[in-house]
Amino acid sequence: MTDRPLIGITMGDPSGIGPEVVAAALQQRSLYDGMRPFVLGTMKDVQRALEVVGADDRVQPIDKPADAAGKPGVIEVLSGSYAGGFEDTVFPVGELSAESGAASHHWVETAAKMCLSGEIAAMVTAPVNKEAWQISGSADLGHQEVFKRLTNAQTVYTMLVSGKLRCMHLSTHKPLIEACKFVTTENILTATRITHQAFKSWGFDSPRIAVAALNPHGSDNGLIGDTEAKEIRPAVEAAVAEGINATGPHPADSVFNQALNDRFDVVLVMYHDQGHIAIKVHGFEESISVNLGIPFIRTSVDHGTAFDIAGQNKADSTSMVEAMRLGSALAARKGIA
Repeated sequence: MTDRPLIGITMGDPSGIGPEVVAAALQQRSLYDGMRPFVLGTMKDVQRALEVVGADDRVQPIDKPADAAGKPGVIEVLSGSYAGGFEDTVFPVGELSAESGAASHHWVETAAKMCLSGEIAAMVTAPVNKEAWQISGSADLGHQEVFKRLTNAQTVYTMLVSGKLRCMHLSTHKPLIEACKFVTTENILTATRITHQAFKSWGFDSPRIAVAALNPHGSDNGLIGDTEAKEIRPAVEAAVAEGINATGPHPADSVFNQALNDRFDVVLVMYHDQGHIAIKVHGFEESISVNLGIPFIRTSVDHGTAFDIAGQNKADSTSMVEAMRLGSALAARKGIA
């Protein structure tokens, strides 16, 4: 038990469902077998969340990450300067709040810095609200912008995971017309390399990467567009020449089923909805996200702050459980399966 990785869990927007999904997830005692978790948030809001979900865990402050014992039944919350001075702030429940935005941004940035300094092995994030960040004065749109700024990463990629289905996204929050323009040989080859490197670091000897097509039926040999011939196939061929186990372009209407049947380890999809729809139809509640392209491990729930049900014990903690489970597994280099 002493070699369990130290995992920082950001509470998310305290006005949303973040605190309660964190509190509920930590009732899964088996999670502690693989990690020493602590929360970046406020003790009072963790206590409130425990009352919402009907749990009687004890909340305990710690002065620094290394102090976390990871004992089931005790939720340890980072105090002092790490916490940002928000312990006495009264956050509204179920409402957009600048104070909540400022707090959640601070906890995310603090956790990322601790990952970079080696104080913790990984971070797991509850949902934040982008509008709350904006009205709080943050220049960062969301998590990825924080990570990109702190690491000077050229691109921070999102991979969604639900069970055995894994979708690495070439792009995410781009208008569809811009996302299609982003499908270039250079961009695909870069994303394929980063996917290969990440999976190798997670314990895959030769990760099987399926590169999805953009057009219907993979363009039907040029009858329905030429992006596959001009951009995607050359990227796959270049990746293979570098020793990467990549294939494609695969028609998007069949590649996900093949991945679920263990033909591929991950599908590189060409735009947001191509991957998100497949993942969420396959397993909506279990879906989580993982960032690639940054020098540390970050997993996250794949849902929002849900102000409309905050504080009502209606939030499903499954995604948070899976995010914690995967984050600790990756930190322990036990693979992504």
